[in-house]
Amino acid sequence: MQPQRSLVSTVLILATATGSTVGGAQLSLSPVSPRGQSVTPVFEGWYRNTDGTYSLSFGYFNRNAQEVIDLPIGPDNSITPGSPNQGQPTQFQPRRHWGVFAVVVPADFARKRVTWTLRLRGQEYAIAGSLNQDWQIDALEGEASANDTPPVVTLDPGGPAAQGPLGSVAGPLRARVGAPLALTFLVRDDGKSLSGSGVPVELTWFKHQGPGSVTFSPGTARLTPTGGKATTTATFSQAGDYLVRVRANDSPVMSAGHSQCCWTNAFVRVTVEP
Repeated sequence: MQPQRSLVSTVLILATATGSTVGGAQLSLSPVSPRGQSVTPVFEGWYRNTDGTYSLSFGYFNRNAQEVIDLPIGPDNSITPGSPNQGQPTQFQPRRHWGVFAVVVPADFARKRVTWTLRLRGQEYAIAGSLNQDWQIDALEGEASANDTPPVVTLDPGGPAAQGPLGSVAGPLRARVGAPLALTFLVRDDGKSLSGSGVPVELTWFKHQGPGSVTFSPGTARLTPTGGKATTTATFSQAGDYLVRVRANDSPVMSAGHSQCCWTNAFVRVTVEP
């Protein structure tokens, strides 16, 4: 049986199957189910990089209140055109997650599109990212009223600096199954916020890609408005290649979604041996 295919937007989902169209669905008035629901990709918008290229920012909506979904790279989790793996997550935590990764496109991208497709429970959901001017966001330039900019995050020692949804990738580091791996990040921030007073920088760690589970201790950290140093340990349940993500957020209105500012993703590749 062919999966039902849906085209997803941030505001509305149209589920199309065998010529029929069902409207309705991104925000439901029914109670949130703990499990058994869909996961849909979301295009957040695009912003210009300093080298003239563009970043297309994507997030997702896991409609489950408790269930964590794993979708490995492949037919059920792919990006086109190009490599099926363009940095998207393979693990989806419950509820709405903004600006989880970004795809870089060239300066001459023009009217082309990048499409992220997820297949789960007989449903296929696809979202196209483009440089439509209505979707431009200020992910690096900050709120106009406060000039707040995303934190700068660096893996200690000497990793590449990350800022904004695209971030950067450090590593690879090496670890063993069941043995905690210490990850230390340096964070620098401007101390500004939309409220006009300094907002602490909140760090949250995630498994982004990988075959097994990852346990972080602690799972979150809180730094001063100008940043500092934060360390967590990551423990891996299976051998294989992993991508770990830390999100550094200095905006109390991140979930508002109107400007997509101000947080940073930083990624670390880890090779885990038996």
